[in-house]
Amino acid sequence: MRIFVSIVLLAFLFSCDEQKDCCPGPDPTNKDLIRGTDISFLPEIEEAGVVFKDAAGVEKNMLDILKESGVNTIRIRLWHTPATGHSSLEEVKALATRVKAKGMRVWLSVHYSDTWADPGHQIKPEAWSDASFTDLQDSVYRYTKKIMTAIDPDIIQIGNEINPGFLLPDGGTGASTLPNFIALLKKGVQAVRETSDDTEIMMHVAGLDGANWFYQQLSANNVDYDLIGLSYYPIWHGKDLNVVQSTVQSLGFAYNKQVVLAETAYPFSLLWEDWTNNIVGENGQLVSGYPATPEGQKNFLLKLREIMNKSSKGAGFCYWGTEWVSFKGDEATDGSSWENQALFDFNNKAVPALEAFAE
Repeated sequence: MRIFVSIVLLAFLFSCDEQKDCCPGPDPTNKDLIRGTDISFLPEIEEAGVVFKDAAGVEKNMLDILKESGVNTIRIRLWHTPATGHSSLEEVKALATRVKAKGMRVWLSVHYSDTWADPGHQIKPEAWSDASFTDLQDSVYRYTKKIMTAIDPDIIQIGNEINPGFLLPDGGTGASTLPNFIALLKKGVQAVRETSDDTEIMMHVAGLDGANWFYQQLSANNVDYDLIGLSYYPIWHGKDLNVVQSTVQSLGFAYNKQVVLAETAYPFSLLWEDWTNNIVGENGQLVSGYPATPEGQKNFLLKLREIMNKSSKGAGFCYWGTEWVSFKGDEATDGSSWENQALFDFNNKAVPALEAFAE
């Protein structure tokens, strides 16, 4: 009988698929996750005179509200030479200094552009527009080193949502330009490694489809990095949270990396505060079981946190548009298209979803 039990036990242990995590392990609720929020608009919003309130309605500095809620990491986008000065190195450095003073980690999303960089936009900075490819590599190296020296972030992305590559057309991921893309990435990585022993490097793409191919190219070309970053928004990347879970686990094991949901968001309402069209405004854009209510938003974020907790490859999550309230007035047509997905309601009061960041 003892022999039989032993055989059964061994069969169970060896049948465990490590990617499914069926074998018992540490209590997942105790993981030290990245619990991040992106607040890149904050300097512009504060400049407009907006005051934020905590869940009790008490006016406070936003960083204090986030810190008290359990947020441990602040993500900030960086543009090379922005037309307005917002998201410039000077502004980002000042915000990063404030973040560090609160005891939170700084995560930089470097766009390598003068404006938004994403799967549909990866435009070189104007200052580099006529550079030869050799000079472009040097520019990436020197610029990244300048950023590292000025800010010394805890996490840095070499590019933002770089599915098609970055610094297009030179650094695309197509067959003819893939070697250039890899060379540019490696120059950014080199600058980080030469400047810091502690900063973690993230490679970041949008969505779940195609992510495996992308990270396969990095692996095949020996690109050095620490974290896989994925943007996940149900409106664009699918509404099946089981796919999110399986993708995090499969990518983590395939490339021996920790995985972060680098961007996500969900609405607390389908209504609006200003006259700027909101990106999410219909029930058909929602995940089943998670209505566009304060509780629905909170439960959605708690579910993503649970997914990252349970996965041995889940390193954390970051909420995008935390601060992007209607800061230009109730009738602005160029205000916020994200006001109903912020972590502050139409009265600039903290929403229940911030409870998902608790330690």
